[in-house]
Amino acid sequence: MVNKPKIIASDKSWIEGEAIQQLENTSKLPGMVRSVGMPDLHPGKGHPIGAVFITKGLFYPYLIGNDIGCGMALHQLDQLLRKTKLEKLVKTLSDLEGPWGGDRRALREEYKVKNDRFDESLGTIGGGNHFAEFLSVDKVFDQKGFSEMGLDKRNLFLLVHSGSRAYGESVLRKVVDQFKAAPLASGSPEAEDYLNAHHDARAWAKANRALIVRRFLERAGYIGRKVLEVEHNTLDSSTLEGEMVWFHRKGAAPSDQGPIVIPGSRGSYTYLVKPTGDMERSAWSLAHGAGRKWKRADVRAKLNCKVEDLVQTPLGSRVICEDKALMFEEAPQAYKKIEQVIQDLMDHGLIEIVARFRPLVTYKTRRKG
Repeated sequence: MVNKPKIIASDKSWIEGEAIQQLENTSKLPGMVRSVGMPDLHPGKGHPIGAVFITKGLFYPYLIGNDIGCGMALHQLDQLLRKTKLEKLVKTLSDLEGPWGGDRRALREEYKVKNDRFDESLGTIGGGNHFAEFLSVDKVFDQKGFSEMGLDKRNLFLLVHSGSRAYGESVLRKVVDQFKAAPLASGSPEAEDYLNAHHDARAWAKANRALIVRRFLERAGYIGRKVLEVEHNTLDSSTLEGEMVWFHRKGAAPSDQGPIVIPGSRGSYTYLVKPTGDMERSAWSLAHGAGRKWKRADVRAKLNCKVEDLVQTPLGSRVICEDKALMFEEAPQAYKKIEQVIQDLMDHGLIEIVARFRPLVTYKTRRKG
């Protein structure tokens, strides 16, 4: 049976030819039974980001990459928006990059993390497109669904996007050093070793997000309640047509685990959506964000502005990022339009919008670079 790749997108979506070619090439790998690209599909290192791949009899650690368990956690805070002074909040958010001084052993036990080699990084955001962002509710589209989740539009929210950092990198490096980009056979000792490390890195990523939230809320003096958490860099086993298969989600969120958040860039809205419709069409997956439009190395040359011009976004939100290179690399202009990604998913009958959030303060790093 020929595995013909599918892309969930419209003609209005910006999908690079390189990303399409990568999707097609990956779909031809041995063991592939299904390949689906999302509206945020964009080129990666040999394989595209914003896609899900299903294999039978084997799996590809290289497809998941180094940031195993990367995902997002949304929290509703006890802080009312009308009582929030953003300038004061911006000044308060500091000393969040260094090692956490609390009981890491207790944290690892709580999240069932076995490896202690990466304790120094627990509770830190990391680079790239990772962030912690304070949000407000801009518009509620589904009041019933919004209320059923216990949400209140008067409150402040916190969204954290981070992953397994150096831990995930070490897991990928070990398997790539041994097997390059080759697959591992289901049930083999090598596959079991990887799966154990993959599972622990995912647990570490969840512990990391939880600790980031804790540190930010303690610094700001708020209390929060987790609304949802979604991973988008994972390998999972499941059953398809009576046979065991492997789901490789690389920059793709699961659609069979309840509501998810789909953020745009730091200068655009974040959408809270409810998966719906025929999930099989999209391989039980959804977009995880807006997706890059420009490669990081190209952004600075394309933007005719100073770093000071990027501190405040078109939506009026503040950006805390004292790493100049990162400030340019993650500029809103470098990303696709989140509105088109959301519209494509809606047009394919895959989601219903519950609410839209507006960024207020996006935190990247206080460390200069």
